[in-house]
Amino acid sequence: MSTDLKDVMIYLIKHYPDDMKEELSNAKLTKMVYLSDWHQAINYGRQITNIEWYFDNYGPFVHDIKDTAIKHPDIFSIEDSRNMFGEPKKVYCLKDKTFQADVGDEAKESLNHIIKVTQKFDCAGFIKLVYATHPVLSSERYSFLDLVKKAEEYQTIKESI
Repeated sequence: MSTDLKDVMIYLIKHYPDDMKEELSNAKLTKMVYLSDWHQAINYGRQITNIEWYFDNYGPFVHDIKDTAIKHPDIFSIEDSRNMFGEPKKVYCLKDKTFQADVGDEAKESLNHIIKVTQKFDCAGFIKLVYATHPVLSSERYSFLDLVKKAEEYQTIKESI
């Protein structure tokens, strides 16, 4: 059973370091959910969310994160900001910091792991991390990424070395 994306987003936003919340743009939050789904697929044979990940020009991408934020204006605010190149970006925030995410222990383990790992990377390092994942390295652009299948491949490769 998957966890509602709304709850995954609440958890990531709520638990990301306060001094780094400005980084939680659509692109970064999307890729953090991807990394969390990938971590869960490797460790538990399933994704946290039910997102069908798509590999486009800029790595794993879907509109689900933006759509979920728009669908829940009572929970999420979308603030205008600028990226390091001065280009506009949208940053996701919680309207109320007391919101609680309905996330199970296994999902929390993956989400906490991704928060811990990603907070030490700058933008370039974060993108390198995403592009270094097995689903991205082993898939064609413009295709869907079956993270569970890719996790099985990854485990087989890992065991053979």
